[in-house]
Amino acid sequence: MQKCVGLDLRRRPDRSLGVIDALGADVVVLQEADKRLAPRPAALPAHMARDAGWQVVDLGEPAGSLGWHGNAMLIGPRLGVLTTGHLELPGLEPRGAIRVELDTGLGPLRVIGVHLGLVKRYRLLQLAAIMRALRTLPQMPTVVAGDFNDWGAGRDLDAQVPGLTFVAPVPSFPSPRPVAALDRFLISDQLRAQASGVHIARPARIASDHLPVWVDLVRG
Repeated sequence: MQKCVGLDLRRRPDRSLGVIDALGADVVVLQEADKRLAPRPAALPAHMARDAGWQVVDLGEPAGSLGWHGNAMLIGPRLGVLTTGHLELPGLEPRGAIRVELDTGLGPLRVIGVHLGLVKRYRLLQLAAIMRALRTLPQMPTVVAGDFNDWGAGRDLDAQVPGLTFVAPVPSFPSPRPVAALDRFLISDQLRAQASGVHIARPARIASDHLPVWVDLVRG
């Protein structure tokens, strides 16, 4: 979300919310949803999202923040939250992931929201930490979604995530003329991607430096 600051350098949470609404999604995973400095107030105010019909998943952050380490999740009115949690991730820069188990039309679904580091070594360590955490949890269809910050083909990432598969990536960065598939989805074997793509409808190309990516999932 780039803290709701568009490429025109204007902070427009209403514009960011309009892009989110246009996706027609049941689950939206956001990065850079809070401003950077403590107490990290929400760049997209929670009341605006609720007024638009979204449920804002409570991740235990102080009042005024939308997510945790900038990661946040919005869900549609027909979904329910079963449990939530945080994953601390290793690295020189502060990084974390969010974990939300949802009651959905597909049954219970675990969604991990991530924003991985800029340095390859730490990206790999962060994925390894996520996999270790998943092995301690009950089996459940799982999606890992977010900004993986990887400019390559993803083969190094693949080696870190046995049991999970990347949905075919699509370029999403930079938004005016995307060349890098930084934003990706990992799904477990119980799920299948029926369709996926990148959202390019106006004003997505100016609302953030990344375009939104989406995937339609069914049970595999």
